[in-house]
Amino acid sequence: QVQLVESGGGLVQSGGSLRLSCAASETSVSISVMGWYRQAPGKQRQLVAAIYGSENPFYATFAKGRFTISRDTAKSTVYLQMNSLKPEDTAVYYCNSELPDFYDFDGSIPQDFGSWGKGTQVIVYS
Repeated sequence: QVQLVESGGGLVQSGGSLRLSCAASETSVSISVMGWYRQAPGKQRQLVAAIYGSENPFYATFAKGRFTISRDTAKSTVYLQMNSLKPEDTAVYYCNSELPDFYDFDGSIPQDFGSWGKGTQVIVYS
């Protein structure tokens, strides 16, 4: 099972930017899909964005136009560039090399999906 380590979170003012990184323990070229997820306190985990190979990214509605997912195959790393951050983006962000069978455009996923690492905390203050 591939091991994933998230990093890059932090404290940022509303309107600011962060870039999250997800480093894989094996060459990401062998991983067909990578996804970023998040879970805010007291809320359900959501799918934020996913990328298949190096193309065809999916973005939840709340992420469109503000977040960009990308991957560097040579570094076995997937990134999530987050711009125009809002306080409601405050959450722990996780990456995963799997996608649930079903997910919605608003990022809703089954809550029993997946196994998770520690994630990286993002706090956006106004």
